[in-house]
Amino acid sequence: MHQIIRGLVIRAVDYREADRILTVLSPEAGKITVRARGVRRKNSAFRPASQLFAYSEMTLFEGKGRLTLNEASIIEQFSGLGRDLWALALASYLVEVLGTEAEADAPHPDVLRLTLNALHALSGGSMDRAVIKAAFELRYMALIGYQPDLDACAECGGAVRPGGWFVPRLGLIRCASCPRGAESLPLDGAALEAAQYILSAPVSRVFSFRLGESSLALLSRTCERYLLACLERGFRTLDYYNNL
Repeated sequence: MHQIIRGLVIRAVDYREADRILTVLSPEAGKITVRARGVRRKNSAFRPASQLFAYSEMTLFEGKGRLTLNEASIIEQFSGLGRDLWALALASYLVEVLGTEAEADAPHPDVLRLTLNALHALSGGSMDRAVIKAAFELRYMALIGYQPDLDACAECGGAVRPGGWFVPRLGLIRCASCPRGAESLPLDGAALEAAQYILSAPVSRVFSFRLGESSLALLSRTCERYLLACLERGFRTLDYYNNL
């Protein structure tokens, strides 16, 4: 049985002499595993489509419960990532997050749209990487069922502007008048407004905001800590990116 999908390669592992095992994120099938036979040979027509970050139209053959790549046509390779070590490192972190077991295999088109938009922005090189990283982390967590509550203080129900204290472990915010508790992170008014925008904006516009340096630093730390708290694990690629 054959099926045609559009998919982004979020993991590629060499297998045997010339094969590669791909983890592919697609709107039709969610996260799937595909065996690409012979793609490591120099004359393989499918070699470009088997690379990390390749977004392609794929024809897959299903047999004995396994998917094999039969045909592939490249849509986008995000070649700009290869010219910027910072962008490549951040892109590697984003797709490692997508590959975590905490992310459901069920189709979720907005997850793919968010990722493609992030890779496009990183490949282009004209957008602040801190904006891309923070927006991806927060919106991705909301898309997979971990939307934080940033609308009002969790203790008194009052307004949290011009800022408050975010608790990553609980996904809630407290106003300045209430006890902030342990592990709370400050969010000033601009950072809080940006976080609310990230959660509510169309996926196509989620990176379209600007912040001053200090507010962006608060937002960046908050979004990263929230993702790590929800997924309850670290990421090797994140450690590498942060140490660049």
